[in-house]
Amino acid sequence: MADTRARRIAKFIEPLRVEPGATVDLARDFDPRYKGSLKKRDGVGLLSTGVSLLAEYQARLAAQDTYGVLLCLQALDAGGKDGTIRHVMSGVNPQGVRVSSFKVPSTEELDHDYLWRYAQRLPSRGEIAIFNRSHYEEVLVVRVHDEVLRRQKLPERPKRAGIWERRYREINNWERYLTDNGFKVVKVFLNLSKEEQRTRFLKRIDLPEKNWKFSAADVRERRHWDEYQKAFSEMLSATSTKHAPWYVVPADRKWFARICAAAVLAHTLMEIDPQYPTLGEQARRDLLTARGELEAEAPDGAPADPYAARRRTKDARRP
Repeated sequence: MADTRARRIAKFIEPLRVEPGATVDLARDFDPRYKGSLKKRDGVGLLSTGVSLLAEYQARLAAQDTYGVLLCLQALDAGGKDGTIRHVMSGVNPQGVRVSSFKVPSTEELDHDYLWRYAQRLPSRGEIAIFNRSHYEEVLVVRVHDEVLRRQKLPERPKRAGIWERRYREINNWERYLTDNGFKVVKVFLNLSKEEQRTRFLKRIDLPEKNWKFSAADVRERRHWDEYQKAFSEMLSATSTKHAPWYVVPADRKWFARICAAAVLAHTLMEIDPQYPTLGEQARRDLLTARGELEAEAPDGAPADPYAARRRTKDARRP
């Protein structure tokens, strides 16, 4: 059954995957409104199935305590990052998930290398960490806004031509290092169209309860749309690798984007295939000893093992 589910999910997300070595042009290669053959009415059930799968595999990931998973979410403003996190992770144990959002770097962060602050938020073994915006901001917003690069206090030589190619290489090497040490890197870009972004911005302005989500800076950033599309395209081309591929998720339809994000994360966990630890002989003997002591404490008239008794009753009622 698990193999069947894994094959179905792998087939579903295949059109979203950026092949390592491919040259990406977002406008040409990925449609923000793509939804395959799915209909919205089927979306609730599919998302529920994905969330259940994540809960199952997250519990096994935590119990095995060998691998960690880092989910990087990138998108332009109003791309749906917060909603994706809220819906996709709704069924998992919050103790095993940590979300980090990266905004303007602090003075302390600027006194370190550009990957330092992201390294501080990496997952532990058995944990899923989510980066709401990630280290890829260092080749996106930093590239579009030269003044941000100037604030990073770099020596003159690294500021010269070739900085972005160098950063792509450094990021790829860092992600390879993490993967080799048991930390899987999952990268999802929520691909939003310019018109859908405009619509979502207006909704935030029109609805008083959404006013807090809107900033005039969002519109100023929108003026750099073409520059961001170029930066995204080059980033996807240079940093989709075999060990950490990018998935470009169509984001104009929120319900479909959430299904895709859940499928990509579930696919990664199923590839890891974490298992519950098995006990050694001594540990099993200790369990049996503890069980005997607990059963001996049962009150008069109560079953020695209430859980086992309920399970036997339930099994007996099955046809």
